[in-house]
Amino acid sequence: MPPPPPSKRAKLAELPSNDGELPSSDGESNSDSSRSDGDSSSSDGDDASQEMETVQADFAFFDPKPSDFHGVRLLLKTYLDSKPWDLTGFVDLILEQTTVGTVVKMAEDEEDGEEGEANGGDDDDLFGLITVLNLGRYGENRCIKDLKDYLFGVCGDKDTKKKLKALLEEKASTVGLLVCQRFVNFPYEMVPKMYDSLFDEVSWATEDEPTQELQDSFRFKQYLLVVRIFERKTPPKQKSKSNKDYDEPVIYSKLEDEIFRELSLWSFTFPIRAEQSAQQELKNYREMGLVMCVKAEAIPKFHKKLEALVSE
Repeated sequence: MPPPPPSKRAKLAELPSNDGELPSSDGESNSDSSRSDGDSSSSDGDDASQEMETVQADFAFFDPKPSDFHGVRLLLKTYLDSKPWDLTGFVDLILEQTTVGTVVKMAEDEEDGEEGEANGGDDDDLFGLITVLNLGRYGENRCIKDLKDYLFGVCGDKDTKKKLKALLEEKASTVGLLVCQRFVNFPYEMVPKMYDSLFDEVSWATEDEPTQELQDSFRFKQYLLVVRIFERKTPPKQKSKSNKDYDEPVIYSKLEDEIFRELSLWSFTFPIRAEQSAQQELKNYREMGLVMCVKAEAIPKFHKKLEALVSE
């Protein structure tokens, strides 16, 4: 028998404290930062140029639960562009699958006690989500049907559409829809931990689910991802030295998506019809959807590349 999987709370002990810094919503910094700012008028250039006060923040991993509904729905609000679809049903599926899937929130303060830890905090402080749903197991759900219809509609290449059709129909029982959404101020150092958590749970589920049918539903052969990227509208007239990231032909909203694309069997892009970003730095870019198919056997290579990218 395999050893029992550690709980999400056990995983919390492995997370480094103060994983990231978040902008302070009230303009105040913690007391230690305030003292250090006032000790000397000769602070280094980095501190002097910092325009926004920051506060230290700890994050924690939790199983999804019903009270996370609004937080998860907010993260997935633009998952399928502006097309009306059964988003509520999609969120419900994610929350009902507690054995595989994680939500990331602000860690509970110690004074909140064990009761606060068990509850997993408020859904309002939800910063990230990762899960994978079997497209065959949930194929009759309206939200998955809506998803399939949407993808067929935005796939313009005839040969790619054949591959997509096979993936969503004949091979659906071995295909996992991999969903990872998080807010922009989520610390990128924690991204590998999110994927470690997910793929560990997938592995455990193939042994620990109560029925053979459920165990088999997590034996994925391929993963399907639907993400966002930014493509440059026209080549830059002159290479910018200060903002070289904004001269790239493609900007990935999530750093790991570039790795997934590199490892994918096939992929395609499509235009996003919702209102485009108003950020000045992205004025020369258009937001695009990116659909990718990645073999499950490529995940170990993905892990290595992601760790290397984050440690750069």
